[in-house]
Amino acid sequence: MAKPTVIERWHRLVAEKSFAELDELLADEVVFQSPAVHSPQVGKTITKKYLEAALKVLDGGAFHYVGEWYAENSAVLEFETSIDGVQINGIDIIYWNAAGQIVRFKVMVRPMKALHTLLPLMAEELQRGASR
Repeated sequence: MAKPTVIERWHRLVAEKSFAELDELLADEVVFQSPAVHSPQVGKTITKKYLEAALKVLDGGAFHYVGEWYAENSAVLEFETSIDGVQINGIDIIYWNAAGQIVRFKVMVRPMKALHTLLPLMAEELQRGASR
């Protein structure tokens, strides 16, 4: 199966750090599911904040995708990175609609040490973003 257009757009956004493109890529009713927050985050504004924060925290120059699996309207992207010597492995599960907009974005992270490393960094970045 060829790489879906929405995933090509996501990869370009990540590579170029072009966060403005999130406005077009995310559906208004998008749901974001974080590995650190129990409740799903609903809506484009909050999802955009989480994704921007995650991309800033995770991209210390080592972030890269190592595997991808596609279905008709969804994909699983496996990523790796490291922060302060802690190896982080995770997956992004992305669902999109017929218009090519992301409607659900779920992130899972392992191992537990990686999640514990990410929690305070994400909280700090989200707080910084909220104060802008």
